[in-house]
Amino acid sequence: MPGQHRWRKRFAGHVCRWTMPREAILKLLSQTTKHLSAKEIYSALLRSYPGIGLTTVYRTLDLLEKTGMIKKFNFRQGESRYEFASENKPHHHHLICTSCGKIIDYSDFADEELELVDKSAKHLAEKYKFLVQDHNIEFYGLCQQCQKD
Repeated sequence: MPGQHRWRKRFAGHVCRWTMPREAILKLLSQTTKHLSAKEIYSALLRSYPGIGLTTVYRTLDLLEKTGMIKKFNFRQGESRYEFASENKPHHHHLICTSCGKIIDYSDFADEELELVDKSAKHLAEKYKFLVQDHNIEFYGLCQQCQKD
């Protein structure tokens, strides 16, 4: 697998060892554009790795998020969603359909948004003595299909 060596090297700085579930989850997330839940990841992996447990998937996702290898999102749908954190993927935000749950990545105004977010982050950091480490912009509404329905 092309990214495996890079993943292991990146992971080496952390206290934990490299395992099959970690590799399998990273491989799955790196090969999809969908924002998968832990249960969806578990179901997808269960076919190839029948010994994997749902608890292992949750623990592994937490660890991979802490290492910065994946990103975790809470889109008001009751369960977290995950995506691969690739250096090659442009900075983006999300449009979330409140009817069907569809998630659309967009980066149309990324430069303008980043400029505004950076300005806001600097102001908030100064005013509240708060270290801003990340941000996420989400818009909620109805996708094209749900508007027709």
